Amino acid sequence: MKILIVEDEKALSKSIVAYFKAENYVCELADTVKTAIEKTEVFDYDCILLDISLPDGNGLNVLKDLKANNKTDGVIIISAKDSIDDRITGLNLGADDYLAKPFHLSELSARIAAVIRRRRFHGNNIIVLNELTVDTLAKAILVNNQPVIFTRREYDLLLYLVTNKNRVISKNAIAEHLSGDEADVFDNFDFIYAHIKNLKKKLTLAGCSDYIKSIYGMGYKFEVRI
Repeated sequence: MKILIVEDEKALSKSIVAYFKAENYVCELADTVKTAIEKTEVFDYDCILLDISLPDGNGLNVLKDLKANNKTDGVIIISAKDSIDDRITGLNLGADDYLAKPFHLSELSARIAAVIRRRRFHGNNIIVLNELTVDTLAKAILVNNQPVIFTRREYDLLLYLVTNKNRVISKNAIAEHLSGDEADVFDNFDFIYAHIKNLKKKLTLAGCSDYIKSIYGMGYKFEVRI
């Protein structure tokens, strides 16, 4: 899961990144409206944490841009401003939630998980595709109700493919999803091939059908019929 933290308060953004990296999220940062819009127009995020008061303007402009571009990223407004007008405006512009500062990171984590469940998994913690089950709350994968051990990146990769089932996902999109801003430093996509190979091997050994298909010259597709 990948989140964008739009926050100019360095100490707060640093603590949020540390907390959510420990929770196995890929975290990216933006400290201005301009940078946030540039990122959201190029990349997709599972959830965006959006401060309203930013050095170059109102963070709600990021929401307006998302709406104008028909983006479906989840958004939680995090702001010291706790007025009813800000809440109503943000929600009307498409925000999923509003959390006033100061807040506990554990509460923010719960709200992010809830937004992702609603946006990506129709409100469910459990995704069942025939013999394959993904528990997004426990971060567990089961085949025929038996747990299968995966690395963090293998889990993230499988969840990403499952979320986009029956769609071709480019290698660029996979690299960016798994590595965020660091994706640009890779000279090739050998690391994706290695993760796909390991993922397919573990699933097959556990008795799972081979749902992950390589689409020549394009990327990969999790192909499944329910």
